[in-house]
Amino acid sequence: MFSPEIVERALARFPRHRATHAPTALEPLPRLGASLGLDLTVKRDDCTGVAFGGNKVRQLEFYIGAAEARGADTILITGAVQSNFVRTAAAMARRAGMDIHVQLEERVPDIDDTHRRNGNVLLDHLFGATIHSFPVGEDEDAADASLEGIAETLRAEGRTPYIIGLAASTPPLGALGYVIGAMELVAQHDGDLPYDEIVVASGSAQTHCGILFGLRALGVQTPVRGICVRRAADIQQARVAKRLRDMAALTGLDLTIPDSDVRCFHDEREKGYGQMSAATHDAILRTAREEGLLLDPVYTGKVMAGTITLHERGELAGPRILYWHTGGQPALFAYAQAFDDRPTG
Repeated sequence: MFSPEIVERALARFPRHRATHAPTALEPLPRLGASLGLDLTVKRDDCTGVAFGGNKVRQLEFYIGAAEARGADTILITGAVQSNFVRTAAAMARRAGMDIHVQLEERVPDIDDTHRRNGNVLLDHLFGATIHSFPVGEDEDAADASLEGIAETLRAEGRTPYIIGLAASTPPLGALGYVIGAMELVAQHDGDLPYDEIVVASGSAQTHCGILFGLRALGVQTPVRGICVRRAADIQQARVAKRLRDMAALTGLDLTIPDSDVRCFHDEREKGYGQMSAATHDAILRTAREEGLLLDPVYTGKVMAGTITLHERGELAGPRILYWHTGGQPALFAYAQAFDDRPTG
């Protein structure tokens, strides 16, 4: 559809704070793949280099770049108590010499003290974030509006805040990081991807959309499957389709992606955001014990569980699967009790 040079020029208009350790590695998962009957490869975006890495580093390059271009001195962001985005934003803000205010939303019911103090929350404190609480967990617009209220207070104090909004009504700047990620993947294979399907977590959808938009912009038709971590598949598909249209408008690239290319999967056995099903628990243990690779209960564990389920149902596009690892391992420490099956004596 477009040459890499045209896509790069479209992205070059956006300020960018470069931080990602890239390209991230492609590694085979031979033991897990053999046990599943798949040719399984992992894209190691858990190794992007900042504060335990993860997909948010690529996304935040563009948010921090925009904040710097506007002369901001403070970053504001909202997310769940164990949000990877919040943790990485705190680290990236500090790298850029900015203050950081984070708003933690109550998305996960009945969490214990370990969940509130360990994992990503511990890292938020280490980075010196000012932490605000938001009692609602499923209202993105209200959460963003609450951030605006905090920003107003900061402006009155003479500060210059920059809000990273997560609602679908905000521009998908973060998705640009995954247009670059998609271009990186294509370059790693000299333009010919050897995969029948790519699987990735789909929550805010910026990673999912960026990969899909980037591949289609380059004329690569490999299917991309978003494994839902928060919403039912039909609701998520509508969100992804909207964000893809937003990306075309944002980048100025005349690209229409058909709805048939928007593929989402939600396993009815999965619980809500941040809640771990037996299938996700087993997928995390299986991947750790067969490959020494750590997944998390919120995103990547659900993606592996969904991949296994799709394979068992014969619904994958083929056996050659690229599993895009988006990080999130710090959250494991907030779920310690769920994995505490060690023998005592």
